Amino acid sequence: MVAFEKAPPEAKQLLPVPIRELGLRLEGTPIAPLIEQLYAELEHAGLHHFRPLCYLTDEWGCPSGQPVIGIPWYLADPRAAQLENALNDVENEREVMMYLRHEAGHAFNYAYELYKRDEWRTLFGPFRRPYRDDFAFVPFSRDYVRHIAGWYAQKHPDEDFAESFAVWLDPASHWRVRYSGWGAMQKIEYVDRVAREVANCAPLRPTGETDITVEEMDQTVEEFYRSMLPDEAPIIADLALDTDLASIFIAPELRRDDATYYDARELLAEDRRVIVDKVNYWTGVRRTLVRALVIAIERRASELGLLAKKEHSRSHMIDLTVYVATLSMTFLTGAKRLRHRV
Repeated sequence: MVAFEKAPPEAKQLLPVPIRELGLRLEGTPIAPLIEQLYAELEHAGLHHFRPLCYLTDEWGCPSGQPVIGIPWYLADPRAAQLENALNDVENEREVMMYLRHEAGHAFNYAYELYKRDEWRTLFGPFRRPYRDDFAFVPFSRDYVRHIAGWYAQKHPDEDFAESFAVWLDPASHWRVRYSGWGAMQKIEYVDRVAREVANCAPLRPTGETDITVEEMDQTVEEFYRSMLPDEAPIIADLALDTDLASIFIAPELRRDDATYYDARELLAEDRRVIVDKVNYWTGVRRTLVRALVIAIERRASELGLLAKKEHSRSHMIDLTVYVATLSMTFLTGAKRLRHRV
């Protein structure tokens, strides 16, 4: 994986090491103060007896029905975080808090068994509805809150509740103003009402069973990341991008002496995270897939020696962002007949 080469040497030393042998724990790590911030927000919101257990595992998650929060292992080690950043763009503090509030929503639902209530099912839907990664969504629907990228509240009733809880818990969400007149408001108001109801009540399920823990992860660090490659990687690697990129950027033979140019790849790399974040947020396409597309475009732009005119850099980036969004939506809608090199 080429991205491994961009990681610092001390991070690459982790690649052959089994994850369970890294000796990772939450205490004393950069993630620990953010967990304390989550607990402080829960207390400030009036939930005096709800403090979900957090543990290190393979990804963000809350095992179904279990009021515990799984946190990705790489956030507990700065070297591992550097590897994650080279491959997937590691979460910043704002994103970590978004995920913690979301997973706390799941844990709150399970701790007080809210999903068993008739009103919960009326507002959010059947808890036992099957999960689908390729869920259909209605862009810009006002019946759901907007929190995690990709219209995530529409994925499943349980996710709808967790997202509504996260917006309710976030001190900076201003939900009463932002969601005024939205269908989603009744869901947030339900969270608010139930939180007041159980404020001084111990959870029906104070703790639960964890999923795989970091101590049980036998994979090496390299094996873990190789297993995370998007399924579409072979298709992405073979995309015919040349004609499109030549219309967005400038071929080296068309360079003029009276203009200032950037290397197109450098311009792309500088704004990569912003492009990936925005396309992921507005299209709902998996972030790993969007990032793989952008990396493939960067690589091909470099191979072709493409340039970006300094005074047109904003135009270049607008064109590129629309192009990435279009490619991403092609994958999302299942239209696999993309142009390929021959």
